[in-house]
Amino acid sequence: MTRHHFQPTQYSNVIGTLPAVLEIASGDSVVTTTLDAAGVGHDGGQKAPRGNPMTGPFFVTGAEPGDALLVTIERMTPNRGTGWTYSPLAPGVLDPAALADLPKRERYEWAIDATAGTVKLLDPSPRIKEWSFPLEPMLGCFGVAPERGQAISTATSGPYGGNMDYRFFGPGATIAFPVFAAGALFFLGDGHACQGDGEIAGTGVETSFEVEFRVELRKQQGLRWPRCETATDLLVIAAGRPLDQPLQFATTEMLRWIQADLGVDAVEASHLLGQAVRYDIANVFNPAYCVACRLEKTEITRAMSLRGKG
Repeated sequence: MTRHHFQPTQYSNVIGTLPAVLEIASGDSVVTTTLDAAGVGHDGGQKAPRGNPMTGPFFVTGAEPGDALLVTIERMTPNRGTGWTYSPLAPGVLDPAALADLPKRERYEWAIDATAGTVKLLDPSPRIKEWSFPLEPMLGCFGVAPERGQAISTATSGPYGGNMDYRFFGPGATIAFPVFAAGALFFLGDGHACQGDGEIAGTGVETSFEVEFRVELRKQQGLRWPRCETATDLLVIAAGRPLDQPLQFATTEMLRWIQADLGVDAVEASHLLGQAVRYDIANVFNPAYCVACRLEKTEITRAMSLRGKG
């Protein structure tokens, strides 16, 4: 197991089957940096075109289609003291009748205080000058090369990952991606210092990061959508439009996961999901909406402890 330090010099605005920047092995970790969604780095300089430029891809030795690549986000450290958002809310999340009354969308700058663990508007109106929000880093866009040699814009998402913008994808989370290409070809970027569900402003607090991640390869797992484990939850995230489509995809994958892990049939797994499932709207701004189907670990542990023989 090796801990690599990689300093990127080029970036990609697509996730696809591209030449690898570094070959790593299962069990290895990587310390690297990411740009913000506009292509700006730690020094405030423009390093790449805007639109979620990605660091990578990283080639994982031995990864083949059908495998699962588990990526654990070990650490995310903002490497500059500012970020930015847009306001007011994105038109797509509001009643169209309200849009005429809203002011023009503008960019706002935020101060990121890593010591205090807060983010705060730099030039707020007097009424909200005391407002601040917790620093809760997350990766907005990351994943592996899609199937059939595709190169897909970092604006959107799919079974390979991509621009999912889900607030649970921060330090401590382990995300399992289905592998579609030799080496998996893992990309990451679009870090947010803070963001609520849905990315309803069209941004989180966008900034650049130093990121440390670790990879693990599991052979022939048959995943159809990314799965994730955090300290408290198991979840599946899926993408599509309209909103019922990713809900269906995520629920189906969670049903498969619960059946396999608990050794129960579809009816029995449905009893658990029907009473304990939680849904998060991860993103409703991007071309493909994202929904997370989530189960708290306490519910799974209780179900397993009470499971009879059959």
